[in-house]
Amino acid sequence: MRYQGKITRWKDEQGYGFITPNQGGAEVFVHIKSFAHRQRRPEVGQIVTYELDQDQRGRRQARATDFVGAAKNARNSRSTAANRLPLLIAGLFLAFVAFSVLAGKLPLALLGLYTGASLVAFIAYAIDKSAARQQRRRTQESTLQLLALIGGWPGALIAQNRLRHKTSKASFLVVFWACVLLNCAALGLLLTPSGSRALKTALGVA
Repeated sequence: MRYQGKITRWKDEQGYGFITPNQGGAEVFVHIKSFAHRQRRPEVGQIVTYELDQDQRGRRQARATDFVGAAKNARNSRSTAANRLPLLIAGLFLAFVAFSVLAGKLPLALLGLYTGASLVAFIAYAIDKSAARQQRRRTQESTLQLLALIGGWPGALIAQNRLRHKTSKASFLVVFWACVLLNCAALGLLLTPSGSRALKTALGVA
């Protein structure tokens, strides 16, 4: 059973203090080692939850102590990090393509393709979500996947993240990530000497 109380005395140098239970009664001894999140130092006035235990002399002490709201804050922190990951992936990929263009490894047209296709993909996702809400004719999933395959997947990934669209259908996501892998594999081939020559020949670039 967990109890809740307030830290009413705390000696930081010694690493221990006392909790006054919310339901009243005698203070409960608490040691810094009983806290689940030790990166945060206890302070007088903080509300904590704990389980009751006894030391060898039979005195009451707290164990498995945690700050109120710590678990929720940890979940929110993990959720925020997870939400930023798709944006980071898309941003790093486009930055990599831009750097490759500046280094002369890829033609400028390819950066234009990725940027333009990503913009079109984002707009297509927005239109499809609006159509879904208003029960109008939807954009075909094959169209969205084709946009991802030809280079619009960074924009599609951003749209999925920001618009909360097409993120719960597993079959769609499997095909989407397959398109991403195929596109990245094709880009990898273009970065090889033979692939670069073939691309320049196709674009008529000397």
